[in-house]
Amino acid sequence: MRILIAEDDFASRKFIFKLLLQFGESDMTVDGIEAVEAFMIGHDIGKPYDLICLDIMMPRIDGIKALETIRNFEKQKKIGQSDKCKVIMISALNETEVVFDSFNTESEAYVTKPINIEKFEDAMKKLGLIK
Repeated sequence: MRILIAEDDFASRKFIFKLLLQFGESDMTVDGIEAVEAFMIGHDIGKPYDLICLDIMMPRIDGIKALETIRNFEKQKKIGQSDKCKVIMISALNETEVVFDSFNTESEAYVTKPINIEKFEDAMKKLGLIK
């Protein structure tokens, strides 16, 4: 599985990277623009990401805007629903409006910080990424 981690906090980024190491190859970015660029490059080289772990509060553009751009790219490329990248939004915010915005932009799961390993893995199971 190819995984993209978009997280501006160094400690969180390393924690997520170590957590996901067992499931596949991970790349890391530090803001929303880098995340979108990495996602597009993955498609351009024929190695799209299976999962994006996308922090909501990041510099330059936030995770919601990055996800909107990613979903628009998939629509332009006519990528079918079953082939779209799975997205887990990650945030310290647990406010109803933020969670709603995340799902409204077509994320498949939402995990709050501090990250609970069991809940994170449960989200991956529900997405069919792990058993």
